[in-house]
Amino acid sequence: MYYFVVLLLCVVIGLVQPITVDDNGYIMYCPCMGRFGNQADHFLGSFGFAKALNRTLVLPPWVEYRKGEIRSIQVPFDTYFQIAPLQAFHRVITMENFMKSLAPTLWPPEKRISFCYTERMGLDGTAGHGCNAKSGNPFGPFWDTFEVEFASSEFFGPKLNYDVHHGDNMARKWNERYAGDKWPVLAFTGAPAVFPVQQANLPLQRYLRWSVKYEDEAKQFIRDVLPKGAFIGIHLRNGIDWVRACEHVKESSNLFSSPQCLGYRNEHGQLTGEICMPSRDTIVRQLKRRIKLHRETAPDNPIRAVFVASDSNHMLGDLNDALKRIDVTVVRHPDATPHLDLAILGRSNHFIGNCISSYSAFVKRERDSNGFPSSFWAFPPEKPIPKSKSATTQQHEEL
Repeated sequence: MYYFVVLLLCVVIGLVQPITVDDNGYIMYCPCMGRFGNQADHFLGSFGFAKALNRTLVLPPWVEYRKGEIRSIQVPFDTYFQIAPLQAFHRVITMENFMKSLAPTLWPPEKRISFCYTERMGLDGTAGHGCNAKSGNPFGPFWDTFEVEFASSEFFGPKLNYDVHHGDNMARKWNERYAGDKWPVLAFTGAPAVFPVQQANLPLQRYLRWSVKYEDEAKQFIRDVLPKGAFIGIHLRNGIDWVRACEHVKESSNLFSSPQCLGYRNEHGQLTGEICMPSRDTIVRQLKRRIKLHRETAPDNPIRAVFVASDSNHMLGDLNDALKRIDVTVVRHPDATPHLDLAILGRSNHFIGNCISSYSAFVKRERDSNGFPSSFWAFPPEKPIPKSKSATTQQHEEL
């Protein structure tokens, strides 16, 4: 009984122990660009930015848009990811914790200043009102979630930018202009990062670990639903918005997350319509090749299933018809959230994603950090097949 009481007292003391204030200051931002994939790119850049300035990063909630909801929904950061692994790289605190424990004294209402590069136009089309940090959705709903009103705006351009990795002592310039003792909180209108994520920040993905809930649910689905054996995870980006986005391929050298396969200077290839929106034939042919290659390299653990994540058409009928002769089942999660799909894709024996998609890019980075193999639809481009060999090749593709 004595030891139990001592243990209980230790726990209580730990819970009420005040949070230590970071004298170097804090970085806060609204993840107000795009959906999860874009926000994840921006998180990695902001994480690297905070490290370079040696300020604690305030972890923002994830901004989500749900059917029937006029305003965005803010989901706490630790709903999807663990906090402790992030601390191994740099200091962080959740926004909920910061606003409750530190903001009342460290960042009182009269000192809440929004940071932006230059004036941001409001929804009414007029400028001249500072950063307009709460104008529009998700900007307004994001800050409203924490009852934040800004007293004024601060423009940091054009002398300062977010690139702290390529010379010019940019981090030092930030700290000289905005010292932590005078500017304890740098609250940015948008993420202090670029999209797609800079190459220097790609390794930071290894600090993003799924929460226990999502890790356990992914493991349970793989164990209880998928056939015993290896499986391939694929991402099919084919909604109507994506069809329209791919129309811009002909006038673009890079699009969205395409540097993940083409390179940041297109050193690995050129953007094509098939890379952006692969045809059914390309998807089937590539899957069969990957299944065959796995059988050759790991005969004791053949591919038994293909797990599909998609924003629109999972192509279950087409793919099951194409693969039934080789005893491979194609499945999706019946009611998965996009995040659970991501967690499952990260555990596949091989992943095939869309080179242009930031959603695929998240999976690719996670798998790279764990040493797992990945590839992309229609990349590298297939070599033209001589007509004389077309019949032989078709038989080969049928396995």
